[in-house]
Amino acid sequence: MDLQPNKQKEQHAGARQAGSVGGLQWCGEPKRLETEASSGQQLNSLNLSSPFDLNFPLPGEKGPACLVKVYEDWDCFKVNDVLELYGILSVDPVLSILNNDERDASSLLDPMECTDTAEEQRVRSPPASLVPRIHVVLAQKLQHINPLLPACLNKESETFVSSFMSELSPVRAELLGFLTHALLGDSLAAEYLILHLISTVYTRRDVLPLGKFTVNLSGCPRNSTFTEHLYRIIQHLVPASFHLQMTIANMNHLKFIPHKDYTANRLVSGLLQLPSNTSLVIDETLLEQGQLDTPGVHNVTALSNLITWQKVDYDFSYHQMEFPCNINVFITSEGRSLLPADCQIHLQPQLIPPNMEEYMNSLLSAVLPSVLNKFRIYLTLLRFLDYSISDEITKAVEDDFVEMRKNDPQSITADDLHQLLIVARFLSLSAGQTTLSRERWLRAKQLESLRRTRLQQQKCVNGNEL
Repeated sequence: MDLQPNKQKEQHAGARQAGSVGGLQWCGEPKRLETEASSGQQLNSLNLSSPFDLNFPLPGEKGPACLVKVYEDWDCFKVNDVLELYGILSVDPVLSILNNDERDASSLLDPMECTDTAEEQRVRSPPASLVPRIHVVLAQKLQHINPLLPACLNKESETFVSSFMSELSPVRAELLGFLTHALLGDSLAAEYLILHLISTVYTRRDVLPLGKFTVNLSGCPRNSTFTEHLYRIIQHLVPASFHLQMTIANMNHLKFIPHKDYTANRLVSGLLQLPSNTSLVIDETLLEQGQLDTPGVHNVTALSNLITWQKVDYDFSYHQMEFPCNINVFITSEGRSLLPADCQIHLQPQLIPPNMEEYMNSLLSAVLPSVLNKFRIYLTLLRFLDYSISDEITKAVEDDFVEMRKNDPQSITADDLHQLLIVARFLSLSAGQTTLSRERWLRAKQLESLRRTRLQQQKCVNGNEL
């Protein structure tokens, strides 16, 4: 889900210049315009007074859309599932007309079979030249969307997994070095970024999602391009990502929550309608003084609920419906983020490049494509590893926690223990270990101690809370 890379933007810009028909901006290739133009009368018959809404969740999307016709087991698919489809592609405008004729005929036989309003018909039966149909023969839900891994990670893929795990240590070391350079020489922040990128909600206990690890990277330069370039690095590593610029205008005007349009009888997409394991990078350094209106307040609340509970409340006007999600949220900010976060790490740059864009471009160009692919496999594969803690280590952790409470009862709480266990979990998985060892537990304590010390030092320097 590479959201609008520069090359695609240029292609779409060229396509838009090619022409428009019936108020619709065409995003196809120029050679398709003749076919699309032939459906102009059909478009007018649908009374399209405004450009047809393809209902993309993310702002600025200009790619193709399609209607998928499923004839069996359709009720096993859930909202935001990513599917692999095999079917018959239909782009003939005549089929839309035939469908209308069939609907008219069926309404004569039984008026109850054709109760759709004109608006519903307009939305559900767009021109086939604009929105092609795929009549599904086979559909299967994807376990992940990384094309570098086997589609299904099971016993049949054990050879691939074991082969990659044998070289895991050097891959992690290279990735740590790569991210350290991307974070301007801050190796501690790079450690936490790795833990964040492999984090995933592995289970839910009542309403609490376990495994989420939202990281707030504070200390980022205000109104700079640092976050934008850091996002480009992340975008090269994960299969699905989105960059949200947290400005007053965006918070007030963007649609975050999907809502039900009862006139057209459809769900209108929102920005937070994202598939599992999408990396959502929020740039808070662009936030200026201003006032949030009612939609803006609702959007901030929606982001907070997404981070805290890993859920999105879809708006059905008369009620809200919860949809669980699994989104990795990474927040960059100058001070402490306004949004909740599981972990705050303050950036301490060891170098300030005179030209940030040139520095990041050279960093990306210096990495071999084969090494970049190993990073991508690493970050996806580790999310599917099983993890456990032995009784012996559990007892040692409990004793250690009691000892820490004796030494400093004010600063060590149950939440701190939970944070330590999460850090230890993903630290172990990042090294390819599926069970917690004493060594990894001590390393997790060391990382957390360094992170907390850094925050305290910065608080003393600034004289305010981070």
